[in-house]
Formats: sequence, structure tokens, C-alpha cells
Amino acid sequence: MVRHLKSADFDEVVGGSELPVVVDFWAEWCPPCKFLEPIFEKVSERFAGKVEFVKVNVDVAPDIAARFSIHAIPTLVLLKDGKEVARQEGALPEEVLVEWIKRAAGVEE
Repeated sequence: MVRHLKSADFDEVVGGSELPVVVDFWAEWCPPCKFLEPIFEKVSERFAGKVEFVKVNVDVAPDIAARFSIHAIPTLVLLKDGKEVARQEGALPEEVLVEWIKRAAGVEE
């Protein structure tokens, strides 16, 4: 399940997670973000219980986007223990996203 986070709940959810967290920085007006959305949802189901998936709308939470120096969207950031360990810009096909998560998070489906 993908959670949509705002500035107020970002640190609690992401910092308090024992699992790796993939953050999708996106916006409503972004066509590649819309393309990625169903893929992100599907991949979140494949990694259920192993990786958390969250979305941050850069227009709703510009402070979080600025903290992570987001200059293009969509941008995916993988966090472990609240620290960035990998980043990927642009919309990815499902299997490419799956392989990126496996490699960056060190998990299997």
C-alpha cells in the first residue's frame, strides 16, 4: 500500500520505519508522474512487508522536496534508517523499478 505523506507526517513515518522506504516525489501536473503511478502501486504490492512506499507531492510539501534537493520529477529516493542510499530520476518500467529496489534496498520480492 502506498501512503501519501505531507510535511507534518514525513519524518515520523519515514524516520520511524524499520523497513527501507521508497519515496516518489511527484506532482499532479506531471505526465511522467501519472505514467509511474500505477507501476509504483503494483511494485509496492510486490514488496509488501519488505519495503515501504510513500508519495510526496512537491507542490503540497515543497519543504520536503527542498530537503532532498528534488530538481526533476518524478524522482524516487530510497531511504534506509532515514538516510538516502539511492536515487532515480524519471519514470521507470515495472521490471526496471523492481531491479533498482532489489539492488538498492538489498531485498528480494
